[in-house]
Amino acid sequence: MSHQAAVLGVGTSSFGKQPEVPLAQLAWSAVQEALSDSGVDARGIEAAYVGSVLGPFGSAQRALQGLGIGRIPVITVENACASGTTAFHEACWAVREGRYETVLVLGQEHMSSRITGAIPPDLGDPEGRSGLALPGVYAMAASRYMARYGLTLRQLAQVSVKNHGHALGNSRAQYSGDYTVEEVLASPLIADPLTLLQCCPISDGAAALVVGRAAARRDAVRVRSCALRSGRAWGYRSEHAWGFEIVRETAEAAYAEAGLGASEADLFEVHDSFTIGEILSIEGLGLAAEGEGGRLTESGHTALGGPQPVNPSGGLLSRGHPLGCTGVAQLAEVTWQLRGQAGARQVEGARIGVVETMGGGVAGLDGNACVVAVLERP
Repeated sequence: MSHQAAVLGVGTSSFGKQPEVPLAQLAWSAVQEALSDSGVDARGIEAAYVGSVLGPFGSAQRALQGLGIGRIPVITVENACASGTTAFHEACWAVREGRYETVLVLGQEHMSSRITGAIPPDLGDPEGRSGLALPGVYAMAASRYMARYGLTLRQLAQVSVKNHGHALGNSRAQYSGDYTVEEVLASPLIADPLTLLQCCPISDGAAALVVGRAAARRDAVRVRSCALRSGRAWGYRSEHAWGFEIVRETAEAAYAEAGLGASEADLFEVHDSFTIGEILSIEGLGLAAEGEGGRLTESGHTALGGPQPVNPSGGLLSRGHPLGCTGVAQLAEVTWQLRGQAGARQVEGARIGVVETMGGGVAGLDGNACVVAVLERP
């Protein structure tokens, strides 16, 4: 018998560089909030799926031990930036198939204790041996996209202006600000054409979800669909910028399962680790036509108050990007939005929310992995 999965409770820590706060303590705050929100006792958790990229051995079990959650299966997932949403994908399938009734999804990362600058490239890849870190990868994607479609520097910067502005309503976000396009463009250059305010920060944080059967609670946020794809072989001769095709293919699978399209979604939380990432994501998700992402952003369509807000949380650019935690934080934001609990950043009347997380970093692939989930208001 198949069961529809649903989000029963959510919780997060605050986000930012928090070197004085242990990783387990960040996880405790997120999990305790999620359990309280769901009304599920820790003893009712039958399994835990944990997303983490940089964590030390046993970090998932260490965090759960401190909450009295032990003896259950604990599955730790590493799938680059999509680790948290991959953990969610597997948790949903476990509930759907009847393996468990109630499971915990946890995303956690303490980057400030492990990284001081850009994430070092892996020397096992040709790109890594050449020293090409992710800011450079996205910068080249931006340059190629600008040359092909005429995207302007101002349109690119508008993504940052929008998302930092959205984060003014998110007290848990790492950064926020009422910036102008000129201020974004005048911030220090990181990888041409991307400036500092167009790049996500190093961040520490945790987020948690209690996932169970939709029938368990009348106010449960239902999971209409969740799709996971790995990138295809990519030889740099594609007509599209790197990262576009994996998002498009995953979104098509998620929409087909959900029985709806991008036009029917009320809000999106997407992978904007760099400003060009949001442009490519909203096109891959079908929110904008190819080459039109910059113009759609500039029009105000994706801003709060517009028809389909993108990243009302502030996105990775502003909320922060603690790698293994990010996807779960995106899901928490959409859950709050669909419940009408997002406060100053609330998208009015939100009924359908879409989450997209894309993890990159392997040379020769169009992204490590991508997850697209469609959630529905109770």
